[in-house]
Formats: sequence, C-alpha cells, structure tokens
Amino acid sequence: MPNLGGWELIVLLGVLVLIFGAKKLPDMARSVGQSARVFKGEMRGLKEDRASEAPAEPATPDAPATASLPAVTKTPPAPTAVLPVVEAEVVDARR
Repeated sequence: MPNLGGWELIVLLGVLVLIFGAKKLPDMARSVGQSARVFKGEMRGLKEDRASEAPAEPATPDAPATASLPAVTKTPPAPTAVLPVVEAEVVDARR
C-alpha cells in the first residue's frame, strides 16, 4: 500500500465529508474506536485462554531419551531410461 501524503489525506477527508456529511463523521469515528477496543479485548482474552490451557511443565516421557528408533533405509528410485537424441531437421519457415 502506498504511503499517503498530506494532500491525499485532505482529499480523502473532503470526500468523506461530502459522502457522509459533517454530522455523522464523529459518530462513525466513535463507533470505529469502540469496535477496535472490543476487538483488542477479545484478542487479549484469547491469548489468556491459550496461556492457561498450555501445560506449565513439559510432559516427561516414560521411556528414557537414550532409546533408539529402528533404522529406516530408504531405497533410491530406479533410474529411468534416457532416449537417444536424434538429429534435428531444420525447418525453413519461408516454404
């Protein structure tokens, strides 16, 4: 998004006044502020809920950490056949 300069903001404000009228703009700004405040509070509540759900200590495994997993060998894919290169025929576009 491009940066808005001073003139762009003045023109934008003028268009808003023409569209909505000077009487409704303060009410709209107040409504937007209240909506932002509610949204911020809900986000804070979600963060607190997630923090309370997270375990305080990581769970300790029953098996010792030195136990090794069985080795898995992955076989490489089979090579594919390569077709030989045939001499190319030059085509004249003027014909």
